[in-house]
Amino acid sequence: MAEEPSPADVEAGLLAHLNSAGEVPDSRSFASSLGVSHLELEGVIKSLSAFRIVDSTDIIKETWVLTDEAKGYAVKGSPEAQLVAAIPPDGASKDALKAKLGDAFDVGMKAAARNKWIGFEKGNKDLVLRKVENVKDELQEQLKRLENGEVVPDKVIDDLKKRKLITKEKSIWYSLKKGPEFVVKRKTLATDVTTEHLRSGDWKGLEFKDYNYGAQGQPIAKGYVQPLMEVREAIENIFIMMGFTEMPTNNFVESRYSQFAGCKGPYIPNTACDCCFFASFWNFDALFQPQQHPARDSHDTFFLKAPAATRQLPEDYLEKVKQIHQSGGYGSKGYGYDWKRDEAEKNLLRTHTTAVSTRMLYKLAQEKPFAPKRYYSIDRVFRNEAVDRTHLAEFHQIEGLICDYGLTLGDLIGVLEDFFSSLGMSKLRFKPAYNPYTEPSMEIFSYHDGLKKWVEVGNSGMFRPEMLLPMGLPEGVNVIAWGLSLERPTMILYGIDNIRDLFGPKVDFNLIKSNPLCRLGL
Repeated sequence: MAEEPSPADVEAGLLAHLNSAGEVPDSRSFASSLGVSHLELEGVIKSLSAFRIVDSTDIIKETWVLTDEAKGYAVKGSPEAQLVAAIPPDGASKDALKAKLGDAFDVGMKAAARNKWIGFEKGNKDLVLRKVENVKDELQEQLKRLENGEVVPDKVIDDLKKRKLITKEKSIWYSLKKGPEFVVKRKTLATDVTTEHLRSGDWKGLEFKDYNYGAQGQPIAKGYVQPLMEVREAIENIFIMMGFTEMPTNNFVESRYSQFAGCKGPYIPNTACDCCFFASFWNFDALFQPQQHPARDSHDTFFLKAPAATRQLPEDYLEKVKQIHQSGGYGSKGYGYDWKRDEAEKNLLRTHTTAVSTRMLYKLAQEKPFAPKRYYSIDRVFRNEAVDRTHLAEFHQIEGLICDYGLTLGDLIGVLEDFFSSLGMSKLRFKPAYNPYTEPSMEIFSYHDGLKKWVEVGNSGMFRPEMLLPMGLPEGVNVIAWGLSLERPTMILYGIDNIRDLFGPKVDFNLIKSNPLCRLGL
């Protein structure tokens, strides 16, 4: 068996032919004359063209080629012709024909029936009979003509396309002629000066390959900032600039009551005292949210099975909260219902970071003398919601609060305008709202220039006396607070319309890599 020509042999043959003949009109024919594939010759042509040794002109032609299925029909005959040929004079059952023809059976049955080549025995639709002695297999003839490069009518092409027996294929070949740097044998250009070159002195006669100073270097491996983390950092910087201190929010389930009320020792699962778990008390009851509130239903909140309850809570504070719920106090009538401790002790995943604010305010109330504070938090919360393009069962909440004497609704509006203008949202509107633990309460809207409409961006209010005074905060101390999600501004900034593309297992890392640096400003 003859050895296939090497790329160097192909190049030498091509250059020799061009030197004598001056051109190659068809690279496909020339590849056949050398005994190599056109793909191998194409590699040599591209290499020589890069050095301007040859000039190449593309010749592009689109042709119809047979699919693998059609190639089989060109050899064996069309499915309908195969079917008729397989039917004996006295007929055959469908099962027998299917076993003989395989995949061609169903197609053949339909086409043969359409051509009226077959029929069925009266009263027995399973027996297939021949209605013609001989058939002219036009499909096979058409496929063979197309395979041989012959021209066929457009109607035939349309029929073959409908049966998915042909596909369009683009063919590219080249016509060649001598280039401006043509040589019969090209020199191998050196790329480096080696020690051997220096010792022998032959570097003086070497021709070196030109350096391409415009070429790009290898991509640098680097990390990328997740959009949520980037926007989170920018918002944190705004809070810090406004003089706020971050609240500890690193415990999703564990409330760390020990941090505030002298629990004995660190939390160890199944062994330590169970006062360290996140009870409904801090998430709901301490916020003056009644135990019948819909948000406390299992359809909205994730409750823990083990440990299911927190047994130790600050008793004096718990008793005041119970009293304010049942019969009121501090000028309030309360809710007038039978408050149950079992309900307050249920452990859950926090539904909002306001639960952290509650604990921080309780801690602040125990510190004497009272000192005004500004707190913020940005962390994850959990709600038992159906997942869709705008909702997840877990998301991030941003919260800010100020605790001081004599704060008013005007102070809240002023702080909100400062905060949101730093986010690039200077057009604000406020709408009265209801929250169990704030009064007055306001929804915050900002005008979105891209959407051309007002968009809700957060919620706000002043914490009620029924929440603050049982903690032990001095009379005259008010707390203004506001909150918003982290995901919504991030989606707007990055032009993302599905929250699952931003957070969770379906995040596209290419999106993170390709996004430009975020600029706050909605």
